[in-house]
Amino acid sequence: MSAAGDRLQDTARRAALALPDVSHGYPFTPGLDVYKVAGRVFLIVTDDPDEQIITVKCEPEHAQALERGYASITPGRYLDKRHWISLGPGPGITERLITDAVEDSYDLVAGRPPRRDRPGSR
Repeated sequence: MSAAGDRLQDTARRAALALPDVSHGYPFTPGLDVYKVAGRVFLIVTDDPDEQIITVKCEPEHAQALERGYASITPGRYLDKRHWISLGPGPGITERLITDAVEDSYDLVAGRPPRRDRPGSR
């Protein structure tokens, strides 16, 4: 089942807050909820009800694969288009995909290999 925009955002927020040492706030503008680890951004949740997206850090090769596989995954809005992707609601955007994207972004920013690349991962 695909996640609707508000569920996409809520799922991303829950996934981020479940990770260790995460801080969040609105350092750029009131409409962008920014999540950080070790002072570095790993998730941006757009609060605009007309544009319900999240933006996460992603390895370039994985980003390209996701962009090819999902119509509502695009290069990161307002950020480096090679290293960030934006996810919006759409076909195939599940809660598991959102959680994985947030956790992988956190791992990249925290300097750890993404969960999907670790031995014994899902």
